[in-house]
Amino acid sequence: MSIYQSKPFWVFGIFIGIAFSTLMIIRLDLFTSLFPPSEVMKLPSVFEVAERDTWMNIIQNNNKIGYSHKEFYRDNDRYVLIETIHMRINTMGMVQDINMETKGRLYSDFTLSELDFKVSSGLFSFNVTAVMSEKGLNVKTGSAGNVNTFFIKLKKKPYLTAGIVYAVRATGLKPGDRFSFNIFDPATMGEEPVAVSIIGKEDFMNMGKNRKTTKVLILFKGAKQYAWIDENGEVIKEKGFLGINLERTTRKNALSDISLKASQDMAQVVSIKSNQKIDQKEQLKKLKIKISEIDFNQLMIDGGRQELKEDVLTVNRESLEGLSPGFKRKDLKTLVKVFLYPGVFIQSDHQEIKKRVKKIVDVENDTPLIRARKLVDWVFKNIKKQPVLSVPDALSTLENRVGDCNEHAVLLAALARAANIPARVETGVVYLNGRFYYHAWNLLYLGRWITADAVFNQLPADVTHIRFSSGARKQLDLMGVIGRVKLEVMSP
Repeated sequence: MSIYQSKPFWVFGIFIGIAFSTLMIIRLDLFTSLFPPSEVMKLPSVFEVAERDTWMNIIQNNNKIGYSHKEFYRDNDRYVLIETIHMRINTMGMVQDINMETKGRLYSDFTLSELDFKVSSGLFSFNVTAVMSEKGLNVKTGSAGNVNTFFIKLKKKPYLTAGIVYAVRATGLKPGDRFSFNIFDPATMGEEPVAVSIIGKEDFMNMGKNRKTTKVLILFKGAKQYAWIDENGEVIKEKGFLGINLERTTRKNALSDISLKASQDMAQVVSIKSNQKIDQKEQLKKLKIKISEIDFNQLMIDGGRQELKEDVLTVNRESLEGLSPGFKRKDLKTLVKVFLYPGVFIQSDHQEIKKRVKKIVDVENDTPLIRARKLVDWVFKNIKKQPVLSVPDALSTLENRVGDCNEHAVLLAALARAANIPARVETGVVYLNGRFYYHAWNLLYLGRWITADAVFNQLPADVTHIRFSSGARKQLDLMGVIGRVKLEVMSP
């Protein structure tokens, strides 16, 4: 059976990354730090904050898919926040468990002092540690036995999400109040704005009791998240992205009855049905498609092979004619040269990556196009196509030889950069079997930028690859697209 006829479960890996980033950033107090919205926000006295031991069920459409447990207590002159998460996720019929743990030490004003985060699922594991200094965060990441250290300069002292809950509660939770935050996400090493609005008072049933709560709206990348906070400052329920809710419960209830069916089929939930069938997509030279219901200003839709006029997008297949027979690093423009540098998750300077490149290509004698073709073909043939629930990085993918589109994209980017080809990651959707699925692929600089997809062994990628964002740090831009965007194929 052709790869184009088989199930597309490997295509939507970028969505899984976004879903988990959402959970970790907003709902589950993981993988993230928040900055204070203003100088005048007054935090409660350290003596006013009660210790917490909170269990919550994670539910999707009335189906329990996991739980969270949070401990919060004082330790001498610091607060300690410990949170563990367990979720069971269904990815095109493949049920996988994911475990996450975070431990944060906070100053008495709830700002971050130290952070230790770990995530594991199957063969993959990833961890982050961070220590606050006067000017920013000293960060260390680890995966596949590889350790990266770097410094992130910050203008303001960061908060963990849990600390922000107390800070917002300390304002009195007055209906109509609004606050603005910048969040830092170690999963993408980027900063993004978050808006919080106090909606109003609302009675809420939880664990058989009627509780007086305040409803709070959180806006992140166009996605809405709601939280209900009771009079004691406890979060009773959270509701938002993809129908996933968190509800406060007992320890016994949280640890029992996780459904063997796990979550809904994530790929089908967020995929977009096409209004017409697209045959022989790899042969098409051009595709016109109408896009609606999203904010174009927040995305990177126009540019390169994509031309946007009002709400009609034209995607043109690139030509491989007239590409550069070779180029030297020193002759590249700065905006191109930056994509030769290694990244936290694109470890192109690691010896294992370099060794693999030497076995695949002849950097000195192969033209950039020949090198690119060899690398795309190697990743296509040697990486098993299977969903992975973790933070994608090139070294782990090379070691484990398995992954979805995220793993294919970061590995190809690392191999290409090590082979002296500037490379970046693009994200959006791709057509397959009557639907558009969320997907990640690459741009390779071969004298000009050319799309490449190692999942489908395409160079250039077919015109049904529709870019919404570019760069690994911009993947979260898709949060404002998923579940909202409408696509109408106008002409192949």
